[in-house]
Order: sequence, then structure tokens, then C-alpha cells
Amino acid sequence: MQSYDTVTDALNGLKAKGYTTDFNIVFDKLICSKKETILTPNDFEIVETYRFEGETNPSDEDVVYAIESKQGNIKGVITSAFGLYADTISTEMIQKLSKHKD
Repeated sequence: MQSYDTVTDALNGLKAKGYTTDFNIVFDKLICSKKETILTPNDFEIVETYRFEGETNPSDEDVVYAIESKQGNIKGVITSAFGLYADTISTEMIQKLSKHKD
């Protein structure tokens, strides 16, 4: 797996690999409003994960996930803050984001 220095580098690198759909986590699902796509934790797999820890500013802490849908050949990305700035998400989504293929 490639390594990236910044969140922007990771997003650009994944976009070049075909991960072009931008998802947002909304409690118990992933949503891409531009493509009207909704995925539940059972609908996708995480294939790459990149964690960025802010050395001087906690608001710089972020995780970038590359995901692929199990059906429909959708490849996209999720960015999610962790720690103090983490979004409220379901237990099922937390479990899904905690596991991924290496």
C-alpha cells in the first residue's frame, strides 16, 4: 500500500486509482448526494485506509478510506475525523470502519 504525507495527497492518489465518488458518513450509511448513492455497512468493503495525526493541531487528525461497493462497481472515498472531532455514527458503522483488507 502506498503512503501519503497529507490528506490531499491521499485523496488525489486514490482519485487517480479510480476512487472518484465522494461519500459522507450519515450515522448508519454512506451517502453521495451528487450520484444519489446510499450504501449501508453491508454494501461496501474498505480496501485501503490512511490515518493522519495532527502533530500540533488536533483538528488535523483525519482518516481517509478507499471503499468499493459489493455491487455496482462503485469506488469512492470517505474522510472522517477521529478523536475529539469525530462524527456521531452507528455502532455498526464504527465496527465496519475498524476493519479493512490489508
